[in-house]
Amino acid sequence: MKKTYEQVLKQIEVLQAQAEHLRRSEVAGVIERIRDAIAHYKLTAADLGLGVPAKGVAPESAAPVKRKGRKKAAAKAPAVVKYRNDTGGAWGGIGKRPQWLRDALATGKSLEDFLVK
Repeated sequence: MKKTYEQVLKQIEVLQAQAEHLRRSEVAGVIERIRDAIAHYKLTAADLGLGVPAKGVAPESAAPVKRKGRKKAAAKAPAVVKYRNDTGGAWGGIGKRPQWLRDALATGKSLEDFLVK
């Protein structure tokens, strides 16, 4: 007989419960073995790297911490306007030419006509 969707979901729930039970029992065994080893070798929290080091003193085995993230952007200088038209359009001469300037150049004007003096 073919299993239904509901039967499979129920089976998944049962298996997840079994897995969680097994995990808890295995973790308990691992913790017990770790405790035994700590007691046998008389280890301290500092030996395990769990202690808080004194300020400015790094543990001997500590590797330098690598920080991930973006670097701070350098401060940008204010944009300098090199070209301006009568209606207030402005362009600094860097990047794509604005549409108002392309239109004006297409009608026969030159860049020098818009140069800011």
